[in-house]
Amino acid sequence: MNMKPEFITNTDWEILKKMYPDNLKEIATLLNNNYPVQYLIGNVEFCDATIKVNEDVLIPRFETEYFVEKIIERLKKYPANSLKIVDIGTGSGCISIALKMQLNQIIEGLDISFKALKIAEENAKLNNVDIKWRELDILTNELPEKYDVIISNPPYVKESEIVDAKTKYEPQNAIFASDNGLLFYKRILEIIDYNPLLIAFEIGMTEGEEIAKIAKKKFLNATINIEKDLTGKDRYLFIVPNNK
Repeated sequence: MNMKPEFITNTDWEILKKMYPDNLKEIATLLNNNYPVQYLIGNVEFCDATIKVNEDVLIPRFETEYFVEKIIERLKKYPANSLKIVDIGTGSGCISIALKMQLNQIIEGLDISFKALKIAEENAKLNNVDIKWRELDILTNELPEKYDVIISNPPYVKESEIVDAKTKYEPQNAIFASDNGLLFYKRILEIIDYNPLLIAFEIGMTEGEEIAKIAKKKFLNATINIEKDLTGKDRYLFIVPNNK
């Protein structure tokens, strides 16, 4: 009897069969109830890194892989260990780890969740990279130091927005944000009291212009670019303040 749900790839199903040979029926039921296959397998591939995932962390998306590629393109000209980079809301650590592997800069990942940071630490060890992790609520704390590059893929889904049913199993505080999805962008821009080399945000597809307006008020002569993901949706915002 074939219990494989149609939407599950043959490759993933073969992995699940090996992992759960005695309870495939229960696994199929979970999948049909929108439980993420990534959590059942326990890891995902992300920018040449293997990233462990469970219900304590958001599952890395392909949009974020493209975000990382865009950041690497902007920073690859800098010598190793010449930049201090912070990843705000690091979650599984996927962005920090991918950047460390490709750029070998000094990287720190911040997150409010101790459980998420434990996964990030495991992922760093799994991928043989050295990253500093710090538990911190960015809404109630300042940045712990000055960084050359500030990166964040924060919660940005509007609280009224309808999302994929699978996301109900992911940490909700990593998905939804108040203030029409803008809470974290406003806070991060508010607490930056100097001109970094680069600020890079992954954004909701309708939020770019509003975030750009906020950034222009903060950094009067900044170069601000809203860029699209591979499906043609506005998904990334890059701010280069005027450092003169």
